[in-house]
Amino acid sequence: MKEQHPGEYCLMLEGPYLSVSEAEHALRDPFIEEWVEQTGRYRIHNLNEMIVTPGVPLGQLGLEMLDDRVFQLYSLDPRHPLTERKAEGVRDALRRQDMFDEIIVEPRWPAEDGEPGPEESSGENPSENT
Repeated sequence: MKEQHPGEYCLMLEGPYLSVSEAEHALRDPFIEEWVEQTGRYRIHNLNEMIVTPGVPLGQLGLEMLDDRVFQLYSLDPRHPLTERKAEGVRDALRRQDMFDEIIVEPRWPAEDGEPGPEESSGENPSENT
């Protein structure tokens, strides 16, 4: 079972990708291309050296398909979960790369105090209108 961290955030991504593999390529390719332009070469271990936003290496991010063309991006490192600030930095970096249609930052785990979390609330999601 995945370890839950209070205050851990994730990004909900929507794009024209039919599998996790396609979405991972879309996520990583712009960063890898930039790395190759800067260094002249690329090796798989370099993913942990490619910084998406301060404190978040590309190799630390995991992707999971939740629905058709909807993915959740989160930290694979339980010692370094995505804080809200880091998640917003990742969101901004992904928006600059323009590989996903919709990018939303939200808490990774549902609220435990009985109040509905963002994904459980009824009505429109105000962040979708931005």
